[in-house]
Order: sequence, then C-alpha cells, then structure tokens
Amino acid sequence: MKRRVFSNSTVNAGRFVLIEIFDALNSLELKSLEEPLYLFGQFFQKPLECLTLAYYLPQNAGAIARKYIQDPQLLSFIDAECFIVSTVNALQTPMINAAMVLCDRHFGGINYPLGGVGGIAKSLAKGLVDQGSEIAYKANVTSIIIEQGKAVGVRLSNGREFFAKTIISNATRWDTFGKLLKDIPLPKEEENFQKVYVKAPSFLSIHMGVKAEVLPPDTDCHHFVLESNWSKLEEPYGSIFLSIPTVLDSSLAPEGRHILHIFTTSSVEDWEGLSRADYEAKKQLVADEITSRLENKLFPGLRSSIDFMEVGTPKTHRRYLARDEGTYGPMPRRIPKGLLGMPFNTTGIDGLYCVGDSCFPGQGVIAVAFSGVMCAHRVAADIGLEKKSPVLDSMLLRLLGWLRTMA
Repeated sequence: MKRRVFSNSTVNAGRFVLIEIFDALNSLELKSLEEPLYLFGQFFQKPLECLTLAYYLPQNAGAIARKYIQDPQLLSFIDAECFIVSTVNALQTPMINAAMVLCDRHFGGINYPLGGVGGIAKSLAKGLVDQGSEIAYKANVTSIIIEQGKAVGVRLSNGREFFAKTIISNATRWDTFGKLLKDIPLPKEEENFQKVYVKAPSFLSIHMGVKAEVLPPDTDCHHFVLESNWSKLEEPYGSIFLSIPTVLDSSLAPEGRHILHIFTTSSVEDWEGLSRADYEAKKQLVADEITSRLENKLFPGLRSSIDFMEVGTPKTHRRYLARDEGTYGPMPRRIPKGLLGMPFNTTGIDGLYCVGDSCFPGQGVIAVAFSGVMCAHRVAADIGLEKKSPVLDSMLLRLLGWLRTMA
C-alpha cells in the first residue's frame, strides 16, 4: 500500500478527542456505574470529566472520525484499528472503548508480563486464595439454581451443588440465560440486549514453534496483516492477527526458537457437519493458506522453519472456553448508540450478576477487567461492605434500563 500524508490538523483533532476521553477515565476512581452514591461522589469531585464521558457515551468512533477526516484511506485505517479492538468497524465501535484501548497502548509504555500472560491469571488466583477463597478447578457448571425467583447456587456436571448469597456468571449472556438458567423466562432486559446485539464471530487460532532465524533481527512482537483490499477487513480469514511473545521474553521457548500465535476471525458454522477426517484436513488446509500469506508478507521461508504447529477452530473455543459458538462477545446488529445498549452487571434475576465481555463496557482485556471491578463494587454494596441507598439504587436502575431502550 502506498504511503499517504495526512493533514496535521485533522490528525491532531482526532487525537485530542481520544486523549480527552482517556484523561477523563484516568482521572476517576472507576467503580460501578450502577451505584448512585459513587456516581454522585465522582460527579461532585470531577464534574467536567464526568460530563465529558456522558457526552461521548452514546457516540461511536467512526462518526466522530468523520467529523474531522474525509480521506477514505485514513478512515479505512481507523476502521482497522477499531476492528482489532472490537471485531467491528469504527462506525460500530463505541467511542469510549476506542479511546480506552488506543490510548492505553501508549500511556506509560507497553508492559508485558515475564513468563507469559498466564502469570496474570496465576497471580489473581493466588490473591484469591491468600484472602481465604477456594478455587474449584475442572468444575463444569451446568446450571444456576433458582429458588423463589432468586439465584442461590450452582450445580456442577458431577451433580455437586454450591450455595451462596451472590452468584456471579462469567459466561456470556447467551450461555448464562440460554443454558445455565433452566425453565426461567428470559428477562425483558435480556430480550432487549439480544435485539440490539448478536454474537461476534470466533477465531481460528494457530500456535506455532519456529526456528529463530526465520525472523529478522528487528521483528516486532505484534503484527496485523491485511492485504491490499480494505473491503476484506471484516470477512472470515480476511485479516490476520500475529503475536510473537518470545520477541519480548525469550524464556518462553527453547533456545533458538520463537513462538507465533496467529489468529483470524472464523465462524462455527464453517466447521460444523464435518467428519473427523474432513475436519482435520480442513484445519490443515486453512493453516497452510494462512502460513503462505505470512510467508509472502512477512517471513519468507516460514513453512520450512516450523517445528511445531497446533490449530484450534471455533469448535475448540466452544469446547474448552464454554462460550456459545465460540463467540468472543457481542457485536451490534446495526450502528449502535455508543455504549447505551450494553447491560451492566446486575440482571433481572435477584442475586445473579454477570461479568465479562458481554457486559459494559464490552470486549478487550481492559474493558473486561473494568467490568470485573464494577461488578465487585456493586456486589460489595449489595452485601453491605460498601455504602448504598436502596431508594437511589432503584431510581438509577430504572433510568439505566430506560436509556438502554434508546439504543
């Protein structure tokens, strides 16, 4: 693709909006947006920042970009940047999400956990155990137990049951309300959510071990490959994500080797109805095609340098991550009104909360982590560990429900 020069004034205007939102987020103590005492406290301390976020809450990145930019190539590039975040183009990506992720790439530099990202999960698990929690591994939850309209526990595939005052589901909204809740009518807010959002596609993933000499000495850790046609951005297999963690941490692979994690969007329908032999053959065929594209664009000789390769499909994601159709979160059916349509952590079932990428503020590691912080705060208020006002709670939840109907 030819290099293009863009006007500094247009680029700087867009940059200002991103930084304005990011600075507003960074200035606030981020807790549950469903807790009115917290919201009032933050507003009185930081009124301008709160109003800034409220202004951009119903807006999308693409619409704002088009206020300042007319160049179709630059707009397509912004579409690609948003697709990396949300698997949809800029017109369908909430502005707050875009600002949160795009600015965080540069704020304070890039940080990578030595030993691999699995260390983050291990640290979180250790913190839970250190605080007196118990983590049950290989415990497949098959249903949420409801008594008198309230969520009171969960049932595992081996028949074992656990009971608690609070049940938090990290499954997608589709799995939570379509599979884990048995014989319970779908709450109205979930009906509205599913009218606005559909399941985003899954991914085909390739984990590859290669000889180190195939990578040039100055190879970067992350790559996004989109051949010459912008129109293929959102098509299955149209664009390729590539991460090479051993560029930053050589301890992850044997000496003289690198790890490549390659993934591209794919739908589960593309892999259904195949025999075992046909399924394995198709995995190899698609992996070979993607390897050839990477050879042509980045790493000549890649195929001959491969020591190890493992391919996972949307069916793999569905099986091991227990996500309906292997989905990676919600995707708007049409151009949304920013984040207005996203549900928060509380649900229409008393005692049941949801957390993760199908809750506000959506997809991406940062957004999902924020969802967890929000949920923890809302639960803490509901069980008496934080101050709360039942009257204000009821008013705010009704207001948020009404706002979501506008999406």
